[in-house]
Amino acid sequence: MIKEMVEESWKLRLKDEFSSKYMANLSQFLHEEKAAGKLIYPTDSDIFAAFNLTPFDKVKVVVLGQDPYHGPRQAHGLSFSVPYGFAPPPSLQNIYKEMSRDLDLPHPGHGSLEAWARQGVLLLNSSLTVEAGKAGAHAGKGWEKFTDATIIKLNTERKHLVFILWGRKAQLKSVMIDPQRHMVIKSAHPSPLSVYNGFYGSRPFSRTNDYLARHNIMPVDWSL
Repeated sequence: MIKEMVEESWKLRLKDEFSSKYMANLSQFLHEEKAAGKLIYPTDSDIFAAFNLTPFDKVKVVVLGQDPYHGPRQAHGLSFSVPYGFAPPPSLQNIYKEMSRDLDLPHPGHGSLEAWARQGVLLLNSSLTVEAGKAGAHAGKGWEKFTDATIIKLNTERKHLVFILWGRKAQLKSVMIDPQRHMVIKSAHPSPLSVYNGFYGSRPFSRTNDYLARHNIMPVDWSL
């Protein structure tokens, strides 16, 4: 069932993951959680939104998050993003502040990053689902294996991507990325708890575009 919700280019690259035992167990776990009356975010149709909006061959940039938002209807399958009509959460507000400092872009007045995803920015969370009100509730259930496989496929089959790793947990993924083949940008997480530890002033947006331009790849229009 899970496999049917994924864009074809990703379905092809990740077919071994979809046919794996751990993915069957994950699908069963999600089914049982819902049968028990637990509310799971995002909705089924949005679980793979990052993949569906950013096909494999269109990826230019990977922004790695951790969990989907666990507040009511905030999660819509894109890391750090919330649907139109929802106030940007604190981490996203800080991302916008750095974007303004880096590129002199105005606050967009909303929290949806879909425009980035449609340009090739894969907004990937390590875990693709969460229980309402319980951060990290689906950690260790199998999603991490799946998203690690995603990073490995991009690392080995693509060239000149930019991986933006904010915070310690995201930076642990750098062992899967060849820095001679891609650009890796690391800094503190944009959370209010760590934003002053190196996130502000890290200039991830201009550095990304400079790298893409040097390799004759169309830069990202970060304006929203």
